[in-house]
Amino acid sequence: MREGGLILAKVIKKVSENAVSGIALIELDRLAARLTKDWGALPAFLGYRPDGALRPYPATICASLNEVVVHGIPGKRVLVPGDVLKLDFGLRYKGLCVDAAVTLPIGECSAEALKLIEVTREALARAIRELKPGNRLGDIGFAVQNHAEKNNFCVIRGLTGHGVGRVLHEEPVVYNFGWPGKGERLVSGMVLAVEPMIAVGSEHIVQLPDDSYATKDRSLSAHFEHTIAVTDEGPRVLTMI
Repeated sequence: MREGGLILAKVIKKVSENAVSGIALIELDRLAARLTKDWGALPAFLGYRPDGALRPYPATICASLNEVVVHGIPGKRVLVPGDVLKLDFGLRYKGLCVDAAVTLPIGECSAEALKLIEVTREALARAIRELKPGNRLGDIGFAVQNHAEKNNFCVIRGLTGHGVGRVLHEEPVVYNFGWPGKGERLVSGMVLAVEPMIAVGSEHIVQLPDDSYATKDRSLSAHFEHTIAVTDEGPRVLTMI
């Protein structure tokens, strides 16, 4: 999984560098597909049908803009200054899956958007520190929720992280809210996809006709994710260069 994670990290870096004003989302998807193939991996999202989806997913990456939180399908929409772009990537390598996501400001964004992105990034970093044997899932969720709410943002309640390994979504469910010391105990060898999803306004989401999810009040959202192994030496981020 570490080998696959390094490939995924390189794909994310290259696609992120190309996510600029004037490019169509479908071009980013094509780039991700080519790089994934060139580096010997397979796209994990393409053809995958998550719980609640009406149809298999048709692309290599998820590209979600502004109020869309996750599962946005990359199409002909061209990026413009002020967009908040969430890119979610998954790949399969040697029979194992890894999963990661980033949020990017396109051109000049509002101060509120930039703060939201930074707080969500920080929430993931705080959550990762909790992935130690003996801690519990509630410690992860509390780290995310506490940081979001201290900064006057809210955690999206209807979307979660998850275990990851032989399939893309495994047990346990990793909530972005919770209580310290509660929930399943973490043990060495677990691998979790931790993914804070935070919004400016409502914690509630709606499912759109294309199977993507957006904030109910249409407020901005941000999303970061890493695949992390729980080890006796502490958390090991598998999807980071």
